[in-house]
Amino acid sequence: MTQSLVTLAKTDLSSYLPLVLIIIMAIGFAVTNLLASALLGPARQGAVKNATYESGMAPIGTARKRFNVRFYLIAMVFLVFDIEIIFLYPWAVTFPNLDQGLADGGVWLGRIGFFMLTSVVAYIYGYKKGVFKFD
Repeated sequence: MTQSLVTLAKTDLSSYLPLVLIIIMAIGFAVTNLLASALLGPARQGAVKNATYESGMAPIGTARKRFNVRFYLIAMVFLVFDIEIIFLYPWAVTFPNLDQGLADGGVWLGRIGFFMLTSVVAYIYGYKKGVFKFD
């Protein structure tokens, strides 16, 4: 019994080897790029080099300008529908492969229906609040 547990533990830990290798490669890539840019890149300093860069234009005014809350609402609506697509895709791939004889299909359909309903309610709420009006 002890022999099988040791063997099981070895196989379970060995399955993490590709993940560990990818993490080590990612860290190595980041460190290599940082060191190479520090060693090989130009290191000039000056007033022009340290100035704020705005797409080639001289900066006008302060960076502390207030934005209309509508911009944040549009960003939130975008995130709602972006996340919806992220959750909808795996469901759409899995749903046709469910066994037709099981009652799980109705549960899966009900769950995604509820998810879509909450998304539609969020869209209607944003529409009523005037999020999509660009006056």
